[in-house]
Amino acid sequence: MDTLDWVVVGGYFFVMVAIGYWSRGRIKNIADFFTAGGKMPWWLSGISHHMSGYSAVMFVAFASQAYLLGLTVYIWWALTIGIGVGIGAFLWAGAWNRLRSKHGVKSPLEYLARRYNVPTQQIMAWAGATLKVVDISAKWVAVALLLQGFAGVPVWLGITLVGVVTMVYSVLGGLWADALTDFGQFIIQGAAGIAMFVAVAAHFGGISFMWEIWDQLPEAHSQPLNGQYTLLFFMALFLIKTLEYNGGMWNLAQRYMAAPSGAAAKRSALLSSALWLIWPLILFFPMWAAPLIVPGLEGPAAEQAYVEMGKLMLPAGMVGLILAGFFSHTMAMVSSDANVISAVITRDMLPKLWKGVTRLSESAQLQLARITTFAFIGLSMTVALTADTKGFVLKIVLDLVAATMGPIAIPLMLGLLPWFKKVGPTAATTSVIGGLGTWVVLYVMQQSKVEFVTSAVIVSWPLLVSLVLYLVIGLLIKPEPSADRAALVDSLQSDDDEEKVPARA
Repeated sequence: MDTLDWVVVGGYFFVMVAIGYWSRGRIKNIADFFTAGGKMPWWLSGISHHMSGYSAVMFVAFASQAYLLGLTVYIWWALTIGIGVGIGAFLWAGAWNRLRSKHGVKSPLEYLARRYNVPTQQIMAWAGATLKVVDISAKWVAVALLLQGFAGVPVWLGITLVGVVTMVYSVLGGLWADALTDFGQFIIQGAAGIAMFVAVAAHFGGISFMWEIWDQLPEAHSQPLNGQYTLLFFMALFLIKTLEYNGGMWNLAQRYMAAPSGAAAKRSALLSSALWLIWPLILFFPMWAAPLIVPGLEGPAAEQAYVEMGKLMLPAGMVGLILAGFFSHTMAMVSSDANVISAVITRDMLPKLWKGVTRLSESAQLQLARITTFAFIGLSMTVALTADTKGFVLKIVLDLVAATMGPIAIPLMLGLLPWFKKVGPTAATTSVIGGLGTWVVLYVMQQSKVEFVTSAVIVSWPLLVSLVLYLVIGLLIKPEPSADRAALVDSLQSDDDEEKVPARA
């Protein structure tokens, strides 16, 4: 990296901290900190929703898969998310918003105590929070590997640098800072992604490279499903991503809750869906062409494909912009995750451990929210600093996060839909425990080199077990109808003038 590249990166970090400081003035209470007080414009909510689904993992783990296997990474990742979020615009986006506007909910898990019961809520809160610590650790490692590849910065220093900057603006500005930095990062990502796309097009002599490269690549690279990514894997991941990106990934539910109304939240989701279907193509084409530009990267070395492309093809200043784009992805996701985990801890977990939390003043609750945000980011950085980085990113993203997200998300997401009003706490709790238990068994078998435990199996089986348990127990074996639960679910189906239930303290 040249001096100009470092100036670009340093300027980016300065702007992020400045946004956090400015956003601090908009935060008066925990409703502002966690849900922006329901005042976020729908277009900002949609862009923030889209950006919060990215991280540097895309340019490390997914870039390696694009380099080695071709088109398939767009099919099983971006396409599944884009279609899933489009479906969710009609099923879930408005419901999340109405939880805030009608019921005063400030955390995505807050409604579970009433929808099921407190034990179910606590199981999901503790399991999900633990999962997020490991998930975010993989994001820190991914961005540090990119910084190491571009600038030779040690991994530990990269994790510390990016983590501290993220910590500062997340603690100061809450969801407003997250959304505003998401928007700034959207602009940076656009400039960086287009710069790389144009550089690759120029290398091949024009835009025609988009359809001409496939004749020069191995035939399997143009196949929608390739390698370990089978039809079973695709179907399982499609269901997982539909649940995950419509609120199963808790921070994304916050974007819908922050919009002014259920109708606005729906527009946010449709905008995010369109971005997911279109924009990743711009980002992936350089990765698909990479074997023709920087050949010979095999195994773990393929994780450096995008780095090698950037160093070879981009002029001074643009490398810094690309690297700032990598930072932007990771910091967007981590800051939003930190905010929502803070909401879950302060609204759902701590009150069950310490009753005094509910009696804290508004200012004290806001201070507690900032402390838990700081603690979550610090813990995830600690895990990242002590991890073995070789193959860590892809393994965490697929074998852990994707495999366990389904069991945690199913009761949360299906509990919002009117077709499952009779499903009660027994089915929900059994679903979570059964799905996670299945993953534990499969993971142990995978470590023991049991042949049939492929990525498709370890991702799909926990999801299927969890879904079957939820539906069979909840609808056939032990339905648990409740007028209060039914009224809650019915109130989430439309924007109207129903009397609002008083907000929790």
